[in-house]
Amino acid sequence: MKKYIFLLALGFSVSVAQSQELSDALLYSQENLNGTARFRAMGGAFGALGGDFSAITVNPAGSAIFSNNQVGLTITNFNTKNNSNYFENKTSDKENTFDLNQAGAVFVFNNRKESNWKKISLAVNYENTNNFDNKLFSAGINPTNSIDKYFLSYANTGNNGAPIPQEFVTRKNGESISDLYSYLGNNLPYGFAAQQAMIAFYNQGFIIDVVDFNNPNSTYSSLVPTRGNYYQDNYTTSTGYNGKLSFNAATSYKDKLFLGLNLNSHFTDLKKSTSFYEDNNAPLISDYTITSIQFDNNLHTYGNGFSFQMGAIAKLTNEVRVGLAYESPTWYTLNDELSQKLITVSSATTGNDLKETVDPRVVNIYESYKLQSPSKLTGSFAYVFGKSGLISVDYAMKDYSNIKLKTGFDGLNKEINNVLTNTGELRIGAEYRIDALSLRAGYRYEQSPFKNGNTIGDLTGYSTGLGYNFGSTKLDLAYSYAKRNSQQGFFAQGFTDGPKIDAINNNISVSLIFEL
Repeated sequence: MKKYIFLLALGFSVSVAQSQELSDALLYSQENLNGTARFRAMGGAFGALGGDFSAITVNPAGSAIFSNNQVGLTITNFNTKNNSNYFENKTSDKENTFDLNQAGAVFVFNNRKESNWKKISLAVNYENTNNFDNKLFSAGINPTNSIDKYFLSYANTGNNGAPIPQEFVTRKNGESISDLYSYLGNNLPYGFAAQQAMIAFYNQGFIIDVVDFNNPNSTYSSLVPTRGNYYQDNYTTSTGYNGKLSFNAATSYKDKLFLGLNLNSHFTDLKKSTSFYEDNNAPLISDYTITSIQFDNNLHTYGNGFSFQMGAIAKLTNEVRVGLAYESPTWYTLNDELSQKLITVSSATTGNDLKETVDPRVVNIYESYKLQSPSKLTGSFAYVFGKSGLISVDYAMKDYSNIKLKTGFDGLNKEINNVLTNTGELRIGAEYRIDALSLRAGYRYEQSPFKNGNTIGDLTGYSTGLGYNFGSTKLDLAYSYAKRNSQQGFFAQGFTDGPKIDAINNNISVSLIFEL
């Protein structure tokens, strides 16, 4: 049975900060190109067009473009393939899922009185803005670094830059691993760091030991041999979603100017499991040394948030439309739950292998924390060729260095400010109509949120699709492709080696729209 420990006191916020990483903060600030099939087929370039459920999520004024009441839903097949290159060893893994990723309704109320304000529209729309279902496997031979550096980093610097005192990593008589792990999490402001040092310490995981046993504040050294290469693999699976429910109101002035507002409720649930394995080919000696390590982490993050959007669309001529939309930061309240397990094998020429399983069977439940994503500004242009087709362009700006975590995250906020930057996103879409049939295509380019451009690279995407109008019913189909390269470490501290990843998304969406 697992024990659950609650790290609620303000003084333990440092532990929360240690369990949270920059990549996690960034995850809740990025959005995939999701939504209706028409929206996806045209690259999401709908800021000056409106008249589509997903267009409302770009520019709230878009609901006032609808001419009648409608309801719609979208089902998407998400196919993600990750190609990994770790020290020139190439591996691949993929995940395939189906999801109801969009559902909405819009109601249009025409003003029958003589007035320049022609209509009011009210809409509600749900979208899965980020599908977290994913798998990633990486493997290779590391000639230099072992995972021992991860544990040494926390052991030697976790106490505000100083080593963790020996008394906190050594079990007393009759004390179980679960008891000590729980005590560290509950009673130390640097509890997470102490937990990492403890599970790897000599009489638990046998990965690290003190340099000077007689010095209570001694530094630590590794028990992993340095005379060979390290085979390493890492398997990560994640499931979950980041959903947004938008409540929209919009109006039309002389059918030339359209204004809208969204109030958005966000809710997220992510379960991520990682299993890192390492063995080495160093020659055995008479003393026991570590020959293999397996380190498992299971993180569950869940919470909710709020944001708002304001937008305007101006119909300059019958052909030309322009749009401007502002999306506020999303103010999240998030919760983290973390469990860990360490398995090591030690070998020697003088005896049988020794296997140690350090499984605290404890779930760290951290204090709720606040995350603020960056705001976004979108400018849009569209040219409509009567009833035969259109071309649309959106350009959005978002400054990822404005991501903020509140209370106890000073170090992480400083890192975010130093390594993340302002980005631009270009979306281009086109549609050509042949009677009731519509042919569509789109292009999307998003800059890297990192100053170095490498940790997560630029995103390039293409899409196409078609739709058929049956009168009161519309059926739309879209295919979208996106590729993004990245290179991030397996761990954020100490042992930061990691693979080069080519992430490729191939998605197929089907939307069914009913006019009421």
